[in-house]
Amino acid sequence: AAAAGPLVRQYEGAARGRGVAAAGWRVCLAHRFEEPRQPYGAGDVPLRDVLRHIGLVLRYFRWWYKKTRIEKKSAFIDLLCAVPLQQIYGCPLGGIGGGTITRGWRGEFCRWQLNPGLYHYETVIADQFTVCLRCKGQTVYQQVLSVERPSTLQGWNWGYCGHYAFYHALYPRAWTVYELPGQNVVLTCRQVSPVIPHDYKDSSLPVGVFIWEVENGRDEDVDVSIMFSLQNGTGTKEDRSGGHWNEPFAFEKEGERVAGVLLHHCTRVNPFTFAISAREKAGTGVTHLTAFNPAGSGREVWQDLLQDGRLDSPAGKSSPTEKGEVTAAAVCASCRVPAHGHRTLELALAWDMPRIHFGSKEKLHLRRYTRFFGSGGDAAPALSHHALTHYEEWEKKIEEWQKPILENSQLPSWYKSALFNELYFMTDGGTIWVELPPDCCAEDLQGPAGAGLSHLLPVLREYGRFAYLEGQEYRMYNTYDVHFYASFALVMLWPKLQISLQYDIAVTVLNEDVQPRQYLMCGQTAQVKLKNVVPHDIGDPDDEPWQRVNAYLMHDTADWKDLNLKFVLQVYRDYCLTHDSLYLRDMWPVCQAVMESELKFDMDNDGLIENGGFADQTYDAWVVNGASAYCGGLWLAAVCTMCKMAEVLGDAEIQQKYTDILSKGKEAFERMLWNGKYYNYDSSGSDTSVSIMSDQCAGQWFLGACGLDQGEFEV
Repeated sequence: AAAAGPLVRQYEGAARGRGVAAAGWRVCLAHRFEEPRQPYGAGDVPLRDVLRHIGLVLRYFRWWYKKTRIEKKSAFIDLLCAVPLQQIYGCPLGGIGGGTITRGWRGEFCRWQLNPGLYHYETVIADQFTVCLRCKGQTVYQQVLSVERPSTLQGWNWGYCGHYAFYHALYPRAWTVYELPGQNVVLTCRQVSPVIPHDYKDSSLPVGVFIWEVENGRDEDVDVSIMFSLQNGTGTKEDRSGGHWNEPFAFEKEGERVAGVLLHHCTRVNPFTFAISAREKAGTGVTHLTAFNPAGSGREVWQDLLQDGRLDSPAGKSSPTEKGEVTAAAVCASCRVPAHGHRTLELALAWDMPRIHFGSKEKLHLRRYTRFFGSGGDAAPALSHHALTHYEEWEKKIEEWQKPILENSQLPSWYKSALFNELYFMTDGGTIWVELPPDCCAEDLQGPAGAGLSHLLPVLREYGRFAYLEGQEYRMYNTYDVHFYASFALVMLWPKLQISLQYDIAVTVLNEDVQPRQYLMCGQTAQVKLKNVVPHDIGDPDDEPWQRVNAYLMHDTADWKDLNLKFVLQVYRDYCLTHDSLYLRDMWPVCQAVMESELKFDMDNDGLIENGGFADQTYDAWVVNGASAYCGGLWLAAVCTMCKMAEVLGDAEIQQKYTDILSKGKEAFERMLWNGKYYNYDSSGSDTSVSIMSDQCAGQWFLGACGLDQGEFEV
């Protein structure tokens, strides 16, 4: 009631003509559930809308209270405790599905996603790079490369002047240039993550590499040290839960040696190990500090480095932390840079959380990289070594991928930037990539009704299972209505992951979940998942994805008009790009099943589906009634691809069936929606029917991607 009160008063204000209409009010706690198509005039709010929206608010609040206060879980969409917007984030670290650590463009380590799909927004101040310059045996400059001035570690020299630093990012790499004031020395930190198209091994690794290029503009040699410090943890209360400990390590293989510190974070669920390390080579020394208190002044660390540009490198493990304590470690790489010369120091961060549980803690999952580095929790040294000895190969492949686009003068620079930098979500979308259990059989995956998917098990066994969130605050995996758009990045760069994802969706299509639940928008109760319809999503990472699907409970998406169509369009698009005929044959019965489910929405048998007078598609706050440009266009495109798939597979009966539907549907689409200039939003005749919706072209766009947008196939 307390939550609903302000909204009730807002409606009352509108009804009494108090000017609320001028704001074009939003309903349901300022969230975009179902907004009026036009701002109401004073006194124009229908009573039924008042009651409907009050009911929605109360249903949401009751659900939110039960979820967060009784079940002690976080809400998959939290309207009451939204994360404040901070425009601080830069290029994230890590490959696909092993967790991500995001650095801000000012160098801070500020966003963490190690527990799968769950984000923690916290800048950990001890996680820093520090530079020490020495000339003729004396330290002449020592500075934390951060503009911060924190209340802890006050024995360190903070407050680097941001005027002397520059940041650039082209995902999956980033560059920070530091022109050390008054020193005639320039540092460039190049950050690299293994995000490599068509690579299904290194692209899964939870690592990031920092290559420090040092340019000495002085007339004398300079000894340069870069210290990398890291707290044991991610800035959560678990950092102080006790039992965490650190130890030095060295790992040598094929004549290459790396050394550093392991930070063991020993939580009850999803324990992990950080590794900070540097590459030893001729002229480069690596030293370490096993443990220090990041909540103190840090003076002993600072003086240790200041004394000789190196750390003391004590042997042995640190003692486990007591409850309430926090610990950190540091590694330092040092070299001599000749006058007017150039040298390189290479450091890495790796994290090893191989065995994971989602929020329900029901099933154990192994991350993809465990196929190559093991699941024993001891892979951090090998991961560090692999990263520091392979990053040059990664960069070569990244440059070969990006260069043709970057050098294409026909493409605007904003497009090039967006094309690569928006790909960060492929790894930092709460992304998870897990192996199938070794004892998993086809029956375990298929459920009662999925036996026809003959290549399901081989595909998932070879390439694992992939999922990413709709958004970091819209916590649903593989939300299918929007994956429809994002899927181009997946199928063009990692096509086997798209195929794997589609098999998971197909299994879900063919099965059902008869559990009842109340949907918040309408208040009605229906089962979670119907058979032969595409799910909205494959679950919440705070529950048990793949096992319990459709975390979205705003609408009953069984009646959405676009999900089934988007599955069919993606199947044919995937086939066009991969030429995988086995995949097409497996998906063909599933496509037929979802199209049969969709045909019931053609109420008048004119070959065109109709929307139901509510928000029954991805634009889940927009009411659509009758024939519509968006869903109608998707329908015709899906019918078109059904004709084409039937032709490829030699299914003449189905081809004729959908050819007839397409002919009727195209005529109805033109007759009911074309107004002489564009297609109307819908055919309802309401005030909003003549709105122009850019996504009326979505179906045609998908056909264009498949080479089917001309001649007989143009819809």
